[in-house]
Amino acid sequence: MKKIAVLLLAVWQLHAEEIYATFDVKAEKSASLAFSSSGIVGEMKVDIGSEVKKDALLAALQNDDIKAMVEVSKVALKYAESDYERQKKVKQHINVSLFESYAYKYDHAKVQLKYQEALLDKTYLRAPFDGIITAKHSEVGDVVSGQMITKVYDIQSIKERKLILKFDQKYHEKVKVGDRFTYKVDGDDTLYTGTIYKIYPTIESSTRKMLAEVKAEGFPVGLFGDGYITVK
Repeated sequence: MKKIAVLLLAVWQLHAEEIYATFDVKAEKSASLAFSSSGIVGEMKVDIGSEVKKDALLAALQNDDIKAMVEVSKVALKYAESDYERQKKVKQHINVSLFESYAYKYDHAKVQLKYQEALLDKTYLRAPFDGIITAKHSEVGDVVSGQMITKVYDIQSIKERKLILKFDQKYHEKVKVGDRFTYKVDGDDTLYTGTIYKIYPTIESSTRKMLAEVKAEGFPVGLFGDGYITVK
């Protein structure tokens, strides 16, 4: 059995081909964060280098006026509901159109509260995923615009990385998802291995290179290196 395994390995190596590729290290997840609403920045909760969990509060606009409108809407809903329930008890004794007017006011009050709560929620900026803050673009007191997309923070995944491989387009039919990539990072003699999990469907027109991705972990974003893709 051992002899057969060795023979199969030798045959596979005989038919394998190594294709040279360079790569850049990117974060697996990255995003530029901005408010979807306009206003004045009231709070900045984190700074560059802060590690945050998904949905953690990062910043907030001045929103006392919207908070007040939420409370007003809650009061309006409370009384609209009370009127509706009272009229529902005597529904058979009153005009249908009159009862429907109370039902309308009740439904309208519910919708108005949801609308004001949605406006309030837009004044808060939260983390879209677990990550680390890599840049800060605003300060307390800055005016931001939801229409102009004013960036507040940049965030990227903490450890998860991806290698963006570039290799000659003439190999576009040979390189497949699942192929092994053996590589070194610039300035490090350690030999690493990974597996191609994504191949881009287009070719870079300026360089005539194909792109592919390999998952990695722990490398600083911005590093580069090279290696060889082993294809059958």
